[in-house]
Amino acid sequence: MPEVRVDPLTGLRTIIAARRAGRPGGWAISGDPAPIDPERDPFAPGHEDQTPPEIYAVRPGGSAANTPGWSVRVVPNLYPALTRDEAEPEPSHDPDLFTAVAAYGSHEVIVNAPDAVTSLADLRPEQVAAAMEVWRTRMATHADAGAACVHVLVNERTEGGASLAHTHAQLYAMDFVPAQIARERERFTAHATRTMGGNLLQDLVQDEVRLRDRVVAIDDEAVVLSPFAARLPYQLLLAPRRPRRHFEDDGPLGAALLHDVLNRLRRHLGFMPPLNLWVRTAPLGADQFCWRIDVVPRLTHLAGLELGTGVHLNIVAPEQAAAQLRDA
Repeated sequence: MPEVRVDPLTGLRTIIAARRAGRPGGWAISGDPAPIDPERDPFAPGHEDQTPPEIYAVRPGGSAANTPGWSVRVVPNLYPALTRDEAEPEPSHDPDLFTAVAAYGSHEVIVNAPDAVTSLADLRPEQVAAAMEVWRTRMATHADAGAACVHVLVNERTEGGASLAHTHAQLYAMDFVPAQIARERERFTAHATRTMGGNLLQDLVQDEVRLRDRVVAIDDEAVVLSPFAARLPYQLLLAPRRPRRHFEDDGPLGAALLHDVLNRLRRHLGFMPPLNLWVRTAPLGADQFCWRIDVVPRLTHLAGLELGTGVHLNIVAPEQAAAQLRDA
């Protein structure tokens, strides 16, 4: 029977209605992406002049900046959503109704590897770990510079919002805390107050591991769950075994387990789905928090219910998704 579930981390509601999976058009996406054309790939080694000059790179052989020889490379976004030099917009005639300020911050692209592949799952585990170490380094740089919120994301395939196929991450360093992240910060604080210091995500993971129903995989560094109120089919949550507020702090990042579960998705579905992945780290003012990574495959369309109400409809029960991915 359909259920309405509340996500303990966000407070958002999801309708779990597995029997809708059989309706016509229930699955919108299937099949692998087209291969990358190496001649048109601006992130390919040898094409460094097709991007803005790099601001950071890992170069094991000591090669010169903006030349081949890198393993992970960071450049400013060619079409930035946030910049450091935007002029303030003209004041509104009624600021109570119409508020606008300059889109101040930084917007970077992190090329995860020189390999011409579309997914983190196509890389070797050690390459995923190397990319995540650079995510951490760049996040720390912007946090130390005073950013209120640093958001790292990976969009894979056109259906997941990627304009370039070559695997890459984007970093947004914002001078404000977005409302959804502020709400999560408040829920962590409220849980700590209610439980005399408990960590919301740590307590959630401990209960999930005890129950086992929604656990996909565990290793020494991290746990992967199919969340209780997953918004979309096969949504995953990776959390560290030992809670830390910031992803950018020293400690394990769960790279091997992330690589593992992405390939479990591929094996179960028979193809690598479009997806969105993001790192949630403690924003400004979050004394109680724990970082995590959310992975959201894009196998179904968002429609009027999701866009009009903020309530998602998930046609695969998280318990079913976890069982299938454990078996993959």
